[in-house]
Amino acid sequence: MRKIQLILILMLTISALSAKPKEEWQSLFNGKDLTGWHQLNGKAQYHVEKGEIVGTTVANTPNSFLATDKDYSDFILELDLLVDNDMNSGIQFRSISKPEIMNGRVHGYQCEVDPSTRAWSGGIYDEARRGWLYTGELNLAAKTAFKLGQWNHYRIECVGKSMRTWLNGVAVAYVLDDMTPNGLIALQVHAIEAKDQAGKQIRWKNIRIQTSDLKATETPDIFIVNLLPNTLCPAEKAQGWALLFDGKTTTGWRGVEMNQFPSEGWKIEDASLVSIPAASEGHGKGVDIVTEEKYAAFDLQFEFNFAEGANSGVKYYTGNGGPSIGLEYQVLDDKKHPDALAGVVGNRKMASLYDLIPSETQERFTKPAGEWNIGRIVAYPDNRIEHWLNGIKVVEYVRGSNIYKALVARSKFAGFENFGMVKEAPILLQYHGDQVKFRSLKIKKL
Repeated sequence: MRKIQLILILMLTISALSAKPKEEWQSLFNGKDLTGWHQLNGKAQYHVEKGEIVGTTVANTPNSFLATDKDYSDFILELDLLVDNDMNSGIQFRSISKPEIMNGRVHGYQCEVDPSTRAWSGGIYDEARRGWLYTGELNLAAKTAFKLGQWNHYRIECVGKSMRTWLNGVAVAYVLDDMTPNGLIALQVHAIEAKDQAGKQIRWKNIRIQTSDLKATETPDIFIVNLLPNTLCPAEKAQGWALLFDGKTTTGWRGVEMNQFPSEGWKIEDASLVSIPAASEGHGKGVDIVTEEKYAAFDLQFEFNFAEGANSGVKYYTGNGGPSIGLEYQVLDDKKHPDALAGVVGNRKMASLYDLIPSETQERFTKPAGEWNIGRIVAYPDNRIEHWLNGIKVVEYVRGSNIYKALVARSKFAGFENFGMVKEAPILLQYHGDQVKFRSLKIKKL
């Protein structure tokens, strides 16, 4: 009798295991024709050949997109593609094309296909909207994942607010965002600038999707771009990140040389720390604010939004020369503020090491007044320092090196002994009498 019971238990166990949900893939391409797809925007050529979708560049036409007839929200998409080495392309997802918005222009998230030496394949671009969300520079280990002249396997995972990409099994991009929760999937043939680029091709095959029983991959394996204001996801917490501002209170901050947060000059508005313009507050009432905690080696991220003509900054390693004297990540409206033309070779422009080293910013990677930029300062234990702006490293130097000392000697800080060389200091947000908003301030000790 006991033997029969054991057999029954074993059979039930096997039955239960076989009943577990399997990966249920649906094909988005039948291998014969373009049923289920339609073309948008440009007039690049799309046709089916040998069980593959083939996209071909055409001169004098904008970006072209072969889009799914259906919209998708949460999904896992996989496909293989082969692209000419001198051609750019991308895979749109959660994208929109409506006649009443930008005359139907396709806009939204794009997973990059970039066989150039830049090697940003797998990065996430916001087509016709915010630009780059996750550049290839944020994950250098993934820049070698793309195989020139060979078939490449892409995987895009969108679950809730989490969006991730993999290229040939290598994790590439990790973005948290909620701007567009659903939309089209589309295969891009990029516009070309020169007529001799006509006829370049990209091929896609094995296009399949899952849309049920999905769970976001939350492993803390790569750098994360979290565009949800003042939040940390589980993977960020596992990496060691901590919020410096909760979006609601001034906990953890105080005025320079004060024991409390200043009563004038700053306010919390729209989940942001906002410096109030001196003209509306009364000139001279604002002061710099600093974290209550001091930091030695760290990785700091912050979002900032400046009004037209505004000037501000994020300072670190302050103290030698005064509580507000230290190294500064410049925040400036380069187009409207006169300080952009002061200093030497542009070393007072946006994201520069103020009055010391000019940033290598490009206009296309700098958001104008009224839009949110993402700043980042990385201070390594060996005194290497990096400034980043919107996913691009724009300044790199070694604190205390001979070059650093020479730069200080010719700057406005020449009279301060051991300028910027303190072991640890608070993070400082500068009050300069202009309106600048800060949010999503987060830090990781190194």
